[in-house]
Amino acid sequence: MARWPSLFSRRRTHLGSEADRATFRTLHTASLASPALREGLTERSAERSVRHLRALLGTPAAALADTSGVLAWIGDGSHHVEHLPAQVAGVAESGSTRVVDRRDLPCEDPTCVVRQIVLSPLVVEETVVGALVAGAPHATGTLIRTADEVAAWVSGQLELASLDDSRTALMEAEVRALRAQISPHFIYNSLGAIASFVRTDPDRARELLLEFADFTRYSFRSHGEYTTLAEELRSVERYLLLEQARFGDRLQVTLQIAPEVLGVAVPFLCIQPLVENAVRHGLEASADKPDGAGRLSIIASDRGQTCVIEVEDDGTGEDPERVRRALAGDTELDSVGLGNVDARLRNAFGDDYGLVVETAPDAGTKVVVRVPKFAPGVHA
Repeated sequence: MARWPSLFSRRRTHLGSEADRATFRTLHTASLASPALREGLTERSAERSVRHLRALLGTPAAALADTSGVLAWIGDGSHHVEHLPAQVAGVAESGSTRVVDRRDLPCEDPTCVVRQIVLSPLVVEETVVGALVAGAPHATGTLIRTADEVAAWVSGQLELASLDDSRTALMEAEVRALRAQISPHFIYNSLGAIASFVRTDPDRARELLLEFADFTRYSFRSHGEYTTLAEELRSVERYLLLEQARFGDRLQVTLQIAPEVLGVAVPFLCIQPLVENAVRHGLEASADKPDGAGRLSIIASDRGQTCVIEVEDDGTGEDPERVRRALAGDTELDSVGLGNVDARLRNAFGDDYGLVVETAPDAGTKVVVRVPKFAPGVHA
């Protein structure tokens, strides 16, 4: 009677060749080293990644060094660390791979297997920032080529780390720019409104002063690229309370917030500039209305995997071409940071998540913000 092959035996035929398995092992090892290297070239990242790099090199010893010296060494021959700073300096100066033998690598240990060392440069933005070190009995041509390939890969990871740092610095600069755009008139007028209540309603003056303190504390905080939507909306609420203290019934606000989206992570100060813009435009047109009021609505809704925030006013509206130019980064037109917010949303979540602005002269303005409820690498 014929026998069918077992499921186990059938699966074994699909495991691939030895070359396939070797490729998988190499890629897996590289993936283990990558997270540490993406933090940049530091002692901590070197210690976490060097053992994986040694596995990629297949050598008795491996090390990572910056231009000031060895950051981490693993394997045999650690007594050679003292000989490397001068060699790394030579690699940094020449920008090319260097092979060091016993003439420049004195050793009194007859059992030491590290008789030659290959130093391959690590290059970030066309600058040598250190070296990958491979220690072995002999620096064969294969080892030299392997060291250069691994060093090129490490350099790529360090380049990504540098880009991440640049991106963070850019985001911090953009937030500083937004803070600079917080109107001094708003601050002075808020304090004036608070002062007007000191005699007539001391309790309200005290409450408004606390709201003002909390608003400025949040707006000028020095930590965190992201915050929760709940925290961002709480700051917006403080801003609106202060504006309503000035304008009274001339500013009418409607809030409709789905509880499911309060914990969603959003870029810091991404909603407040939109609300400030709406208040300005809404109040500009209020004098011509029968009740003299400007209306503003803020709606945050749960759309499955996406959170949608809408900020809408019934004010003067805007020329769509001017809005397009503001979103493109025209700072002369972007007085309330629309382009800044749009750019930070796109950088955080991708081009599918920029601002959508619906407006026309004398037709009010609606700004729609879409953010994913969960995004890799984005945490409040």
